[in-house]
Amino acid sequence: MIGARLTGFLYCDLAGIVRGRLVATADLERRVATGAGWVPANLSLTPFGGIAEPNPHGPTGDVRLRPDPATRVCVEFGEAATPLEFFLCDVVGTDGGDWAGCPRTFLARALHDLEREAGVRLLASFEHEFQLVDDGPPPLAFSLAAQRAVDPLGPIIVGALTQAGVEPEFFLPEYGDHQFEVSCAPAEGLAAADRSVITKEVIREAARVTGRRVTFAPLRHPQAVGNGAHIHFSFLGPDGEPAIYDESRPGQLSPIAGQFAAGILTHAPALAAFVTPGASSFLRLGPHRWSSGAACLGERNRETLLRIAPVVEIAGHDAARQHNLEFRAADATACPYLVLGVLVRAGLNGVRQALECPPILRDDPAALSPEELRQFGAPAMPGSLSEALDRLHEDETARGWLPPLLYDSYVGVKRAELSLLDGLDDAEICRRYADVY
Repeated sequence: MIGARLTGFLYCDLAGIVRGRLVATADLERRVATGAGWVPANLSLTPFGGIAEPNPHGPTGDVRLRPDPATRVCVEFGEAATPLEFFLCDVVGTDGGDWAGCPRTFLARALHDLEREAGVRLLASFEHEFQLVDDGPPPLAFSLAAQRAVDPLGPIIVGALTQAGVEPEFFLPEYGDHQFEVSCAPAEGLAAADRSVITKEVIREAARVTGRRVTFAPLRHPQAVGNGAHIHFSFLGPDGEPAIYDESRPGQLSPIAGQFAAGILTHAPALAAFVTPGASSFLRLGPHRWSSGAACLGERNRETLLRIAPVVEIAGHDAARQHNLEFRAADATACPYLVLGVLVRAGLNGVRQALECPPILRDDPAALSPEELRQFGAPAMPGSLSEALDRLHEDETARGWLPPLLYDSYVGVKRAELSLLDGLDDAEICRRYADVY
């Protein structure tokens, strides 16, 4: 194939969009050391085009995209396309020092504080749901026919993700029309968020080279089944052993796991601004959408914001190594680094305050009265992105997790995003997000 081989220096921005620059692969040795130039105001790019105004950057300043060698991806698609090759980057100052606007650095600092203060490391994985952009009659949910109808896309996706090093575990047709899910093995902290970014971009490319298009948007239309990005997480202690399991306690959650869960639920209304940050995200949430019908802790309960996932007792599997919590509200309009970062900050706040483990809901929250639901500590969640941003502003603790530059940039992007959707009905809003994500 004629042409130079190119490698991307990429990062995931505040809107969850992967952006960056391409360099000649032949020149990588020199480029990796110095990175590539970037513009601070690019942090304020909205998902629909244009830079949010006002923003804290203006036309001045310079930063660098510095690649992390551990994130290098190279996926070969044969003759169908040139290799998909890229690094994920930290955004740093021109002197190589940390830049306050970098989402990946924000997560790294949160993880550092978690280990320093609580003595545990985060182990996490993302389950991504997506849909083919196809208006034809859909095969039945979960059926072999649905799997084979898209062949060879499934095998290509799994093979490409394997090349990318993200350890795919399942590819399956899901409940929605033309909907699929991919899950990957868990990874520690920063690598878990990296895997989320890599997974989505590799799936997009696999679809492109097979003549298809996919969307990870929360909803293709208001009545559709939603696409989530469920996050499973647990903890490792200093010795590398699981630190989430305690058979003697409710839900088999260790004291630190219970405190962490309580911190997340305490700040859940403010977290919504980061984990469900699209205007269409809030159409996906609510009772009987299996996303987050109530902001409480449930056991094997897909209607709760936090779910204690089941363990497999077949063949003598170790329960402690399987035990995990699942955060069910997040979707692909979010930046994975911000999502994990704020979850860690909220959970760590629960650990600092030694909060009690929340009561565990085992029933459908929609069947409970408001008084009964309050017994499970479920705070009222925002009903829109605008309300979520207001709840974030009201939560002084949550506001303080972000450096001022990052906070001001993020809120500016989200407010601008809403202004670009002003006057559109729900169906058009869903379409706009489906086109971008």
